Amino acid sequence: MQNGEMPAFKEKYRKYDVLILDDIQFISGKARTQEEFFHTFNTLYEDNKQIILSADRPPKSMKELEERLRSRFEGGIMTDILEPEYESRLAILKAKAEVKSYHPSIEIIEYIASNIKSNIRELEGSLNSIIAKEQLMERSLNLDEVKEILNKNTKPKKLLTAAQIIKTVAEFYNIQEKSLFEKTSKKEIVKPRQVAMYLLREDFNGSYPYIGQKFGGRDHTTAIHSYEKISQDLKKDERLSEEIKTIRNSLYV
Repeated sequence: MQNGEMPAFKEKYRKYDVLILDDIQFISGKARTQEEFFHTFNTLYEDNKQIILSADRPPKSMKELEERLRSRFEGGIMTDILEPEYESRLAILKAKAEVKSYHPSIEIIEYIASNIKSNIRELEGSLNSIIAKEQLMERSLNLDEVKEILNKNTKPKKLLTAAQIIKTVAEFYNIQEKSLFEKTSKKEIVKPRQVAMYLLREDFNGSYPYIGQKFGGRDHTTAIHSYEKISQDLKKDERLSEEIKTIRNSLYV
């Protein structure tokens, strides 16, 4: 692409006041798409247009994203859209069921709200699956049948290795992986190490002696302290909670 050449679709969006794009993380690794979007972004920005982007992770966690796009994404206002709480999920399901003229027992609605926590689309998809099954069978489903449908539709959690967890934590905190194993009390190393130990316990189910040995032959009491500290900090530190959520998003993609 020559300098000054305008991508074909850039003019298409120029007439609108707002551009909204969902799942922008999927442009990572797609060089041509990133090139096109870079010029589109610049044109709309220079025209004082509003640009709203959504993703399942922050820009710094998007691998293979060009640095010039990353800096533009981080230059805007970043807001985390939290997972809906139980009461919200319950209200959403009741409203969706009413629209679809579906009248399940409150027991079924509560079960769906308790077990589908990630996002509204998955909530509605689960509800649609149950409705479709009822229409096919021409009768109402009981709770056990609903549980079976949800279990089949739920994506199994990816199995992790200790190496994957340690590598992802190091990348997130922008430190060398080997530094996590060094005997140092530097704050910029201690916190990532404690987070890695916490995740090895929570997501990998590693024993405390195993975790201690994994980090330079440390005593198991160090692993216990790290796990307990992060567990306590999560109750009061919203930023830490978001950091661990982002790390998990990277691990389970």
